[in-house]
Amino acid sequence: MFQHLRLLVPTGASGNLRTLVLASANPKKVAELAELMEGKFEIVPRPDAAPDTIEDKDTLVGNAVKKAAEIATFTGAPALADDTGLFVTALGGEPGVYSARYAGPACDAEANVSKLLSALDGADDRSAYFETVIAVVWPDGRQVLADGRVDGTIGHNPVGDGGFGYDPVFIPIESDGRSFAEMASSEKAEISHRARALNNVILKLDELPGEENQ
Repeated sequence: MFQHLRLLVPTGASGNLRTLVLASANPKKVAELAELMEGKFEIVPRPDAAPDTIEDKDTLVGNAVKKAAEIATFTGAPALADDTGLFVTALGGEPGVYSARYAGPACDAEANVSKLLSALDGADDRSAYFETVIAVVWPDGRQVLADGRVDGTIGHNPVGDGGFGYDPVFIPIESDGRSFAEMASSEKAEISHRARALNNVILKLDELPGEENQ
């Protein structure tokens, strides 16, 4: 099955790169991860036939490991998954691990953002941070974990057309006042939580012995 999956890699991908199957079914997240990993790994998209993962863990680590493990088992190849949360100070850390389904399991990003802004109406403290945990899991159960974080504030209104999720209302403190959604993808990659987590996991993968580093 592993050899079959390699055929799904877009034409032009280097055969000398290490191969990872992405567990995410979110096309915008996949595009961001693929861009961040270009030249470092041969990326295989999640197979259409793979069953959906029920994200029922109460930590980012738990969800990331579960998603990667299920895809690794299904494909017989090492898989990479991430789980990301937005932690807002005035809301006691919410939406946190439930960020993707904050407004309900069937709701979209726009509904999540709308609920967040309503919950923060009148709040003086709008500080928040994004945290991403990335898990790489092998079919035999081995795993590598890394995380990344970026601090910022929640804007009063969505601004920008780029990114996804809460990007239109998240203003990183390392920016010039723009939201993530107003930045070019290359700008976001310099400071984002996901990029930092990915860089950290790549460093850990590079430290593995030869056979594990495949």
